[in-house]
Amino acid sequence: MTVQIDDENFCKTDAASFTRYRSRIPELADSLIESCHDRECFTHVDYDPIPSEGYVVDIIDKLREILFPGYFSREKIDPVSLKYTMGQAVTDLFDMLSEQITHSIRHDCLRYSLSCSDCGDRGYEIALAVLESIPSIRKILATDIRAAYEGDPAAKSHDEIIFSYPGIYATSVYRVAHKLFELNVPLLPRIMTEHAHSITGIDIHPGAKIGERFVIDHGTGVVIGETTVIGNNVRIYQGVTLGALSLPQNAGEKLRGKKRHPSIADDVIIYSGATILGGATVIGERSVIGGNVWLTESVPPDTTVMMESPRLIYKHPYSE
Repeated sequence: MTVQIDDENFCKTDAASFTRYRSRIPELADSLIESCHDRECFTHVDYDPIPSEGYVVDIIDKLREILFPGYFSREKIDPVSLKYTMGQAVTDLFDMLSEQITHSIRHDCLRYSLSCSDCGDRGYEIALAVLESIPSIRKILATDIRAAYEGDPAAKSHDEIIFSYPGIYATSVYRVAHKLFELNVPLLPRIMTEHAHSITGIDIHPGAKIGERFVIDHGTGVVIGETTVIGNNVRIYQGVTLGALSLPQNAGEKLRGKKRHPSIADDVIIYSGATILGGATVIGERSVIGGNVWLTESVPPDTTVMMESPRLIYKHPYSE
């Protein structure tokens, strides 16, 4: 049996339905606009702009072009074009950075009723300070890349690590964000590292202090808290948490600015799934922390900490 559909009437009915639903949108828009004035909610409806995550992503992309010349730019870079290409990239980065830094500082000043801090001039000065630090950041990133290559038989080249290792991406963003953090820029450093977190699954707070030859192997699920201190030549694997102990109510006010996360000395290896907590916890030099270990107390140098081997149970078909 074939059912005949009157296309003309069907389309008219569909259009009428669409119009009926769409006519409710102005009322909904008015309700949403009204809710923007609810002081219990968080909005930023003001004449002064807030830092933009979209621009922050552009800043990160431009930073990677400058930190690793020739790797991430669309243009071919050779000895002849280097000066022109780098000059243009640095100019673009200065403009983007200074604008977003200024927005960050101004937003804090207005929201918290702070005294004027010449945010425009500070934006320019801090942007220049970040650009001046790039050669030193590039050098320390080179130690991270070499350490990753030397410790990973799966790596075929330094290029492979720069292009594709999530740990290097997260560490690169962290090292620039940390500079901004040291220069007391609000908002922007955290937005940067959280973007890297969303891309890689690696959560490094920009306030953490991390030495040279730092390697995050695989990386997914790594958490490094704000007051963590990590020495030189440290390697950590996926799922490692360097965190704080259970926090009481009003912890934000009580513990803000205090040491809450562990310190990891030089030449330490921390295997996957390990959790190390507490601001007084120190892992001594050359120690090895095994997988899935839970630590809330310090470990002396040259110590290996491992879980006791679990008892495995094997079940075979038809066995009693």
